[in-house]
Amino acid sequence: MNINDYILKEIKALSLNCTVEMAQQRCANYPISHFPILENNKLIGCFADSDIRTIEDTTNKLKEYSHLFHHFFATEKTPLLDLIALFADNDCNLIPVLNQDKDYIGYYELSDILDVFADSPFLHRDNETLVISKTKSDFSMGEVAQIVENNKARLLGLYISSESNDEIRATLKISSREMNEVIQMFRRYDYHVISEHEDDFYLEELKERANYLKKYLDM
Repeated sequence: MNINDYILKEIKALSLNCTVEMAQQRCANYPISHFPILENNKLIGCFADSDIRTIEDTTNKLKEYSHLFHHFFATEKTPLLDLIALFADNDCNLIPVLNQDKDYIGYYELSDILDVFADSPFLHRDNETLVISKTKSDFSMGEVAQIVENNKARLLGLYISSESNDEIRATLKISSREMNEVIQMFRRYDYHVISEHEDDFYLEELKERANYLKKYLDM
């Protein structure tokens, strides 16, 4: 899969000399959050649909509103996960793409990028999702990988799903026939296992003890 195959050119970019009326017509025709603004094929910025629609004097040119432009873009070498972060950080559904000479070559649409991510082996291989947490000072990606691999499992992917001043929470994709051994090893290394798993013998044992205690107290 080459992410560059998803660079689109169907929606024409706007120029600084376009009128507000032209931009508003473009907004009515295309359900996108931001329109690239170009000058000599160089990206000047991105004009938000929500800002364009609020301008009352439609005879003005877009260059008069450059203070409203947003400045974000991707390149031909931007990785998939960084693209997803760009979409999230800028609350947009379109990201302009520049080549190595900083020329505008098209754009990515959010729906395409999410489809690519959804079809990736990270999500579709036969694997388990394990969510763990540990104090920030003690969390180590190297240790996480070592724990997984030392238990004859494969770490297919890992990302930090949340972070605070004291704790890091990570989501792992693991391929293993013995998930219980992996889970118990994480606990022995003082990781808190947040996600629930059917073959987590530790939780089953706790449930059995809780049921036994309940029966004892009901006697």
